[in-house]
Amino acid sequence: MKKVYKAHILFTKEKDRFEVLENGYITVDADGRVVGVSANLAESDREDAEVIDFGDRLLIPAMNDMHVHAPQVHNQGVAMDMELLPWLQNYTFPEESKYADVHYAERMYRRFLHTQWLFGTMRSVVFATVHTESTRVLMKLYQEAGMGALVGKVAMNRNCPDALCEDVEAAVEGNERLIAEFNQSDALVRPIITPRFVPSCTPELLKACGELANKYQMPVQSHLSENTSEIAWVQDLEKESTCYGDAYNRYGLFGQTPTIMAHCVWTEGEELELMKRQGVMVAHCPTSNLNIASGLAPVRTFLDEGLRIGLGSDISGGHDLNMFRMMVYAIQVSKMHYQHDHNKSFLTLPEVFWIATKSAGSFFGKVGSFEPGYDFDALVINDSVLYPSEYSLLHRLERFIYLGDDRQIEHRFCRGKEIFLA
Repeated sequence: MKKVYKAHILFTKEKDRFEVLENGYITVDADGRVVGVSANLAESDREDAEVIDFGDRLLIPAMNDMHVHAPQVHNQGVAMDMELLPWLQNYTFPEESKYADVHYAERMYRRFLHTQWLFGTMRSVVFATVHTESTRVLMKLYQEAGMGALVGKVAMNRNCPDALCEDVEAAVEGNERLIAEFNQSDALVRPIITPRFVPSCTPELLKACGELANKYQMPVQSHLSENTSEIAWVQDLEKESTCYGDAYNRYGLFGQTPTIMAHCVWTEGEELELMKRQGVMVAHCPTSNLNIASGLAPVRTFLDEGLRIGLGSDISGGHDLNMFRMMVYAIQVSKMHYQHDHNKSFLTLPEVFWIATKSAGSFFGKVGSFEPGYDFDALVINDSVLYPSEYSLLHRLERFIYLGDDRQIEHRFCRGKEIFLA
């Protein structure tokens, strides 16, 4: 049945301004797609429709987390005084090794999904671990929840503990099992090819990942130019590559199919041009970059150069799964950049909201806006505890982004279906 939702509606069709409809209406068809948004409801729109009035609440697009390590949920907020490489060796790899046990994996993944749901994240691009069965558990949990995700069985076969080292043949076989089970074109939960990063993958494994992506036309995710010592390591390992991005590109992992690269803190010059040319998306992870002392990603430059951008929580390098907080941190990081270069203005609220919703959502298709044909991924915000009567609708949204939390999110929708998790 067609549904019509009434509320104060806010979303970003363009990156520089909000669309604001006070007491507006969104019509959603039986397949969960937006039919239209209007200030008034025509009588014809009421026919054969259920009308749901959310009163004085805000109705906004749901959140998208474009880079997150689900198996690191247990380490969230731990070892935040380390840089990337020692943090991986001492904390991340030991925790991920535990996911050989599917019962442990299910317990932790349920905790992870529930926290995402609390904060209104309805779509995610997710790293799992090398373990095929535990990765399958995570994908099944997303399916059962009704939330959207691209989930990657991680590929790695060097510079890692033996428990996480998987030979090329096993990596290919595990990915193909998941592809056979989950890779339906319009499915909410699908696989994504996931070489962890160049230092953890031999040339043979990177080549196999590229071949898988090409053979099955699969999307790709990995890490790029996060840390200066990491970049130097890649230069040493891939001497024929002209930059870190080129190391992926040479193996068919850099825009040959839809690709998202996390961090890009030190991306510039040739690497930036290669990303532009091949449509590679950036997953900006501000809390992780600060916690692991990686640096300040030049997001204003990316935006001005026309790169596609989304936001990522990157737990447990990042400490927070709340994507509204990622908007705040992204603005703050851009303000620190502005102090170094006054020619690069800091991000505005509509820009960062657009990055978190419509720009990020484009990686999943028509997601992240309330324009006709878009999936109805939405949140209903009851901000009554934040004294809404004293503020405009835009200031109410801003106050929720900066001051609110999961307790103000009353309803969560993914592709038109209301999502409930115990």
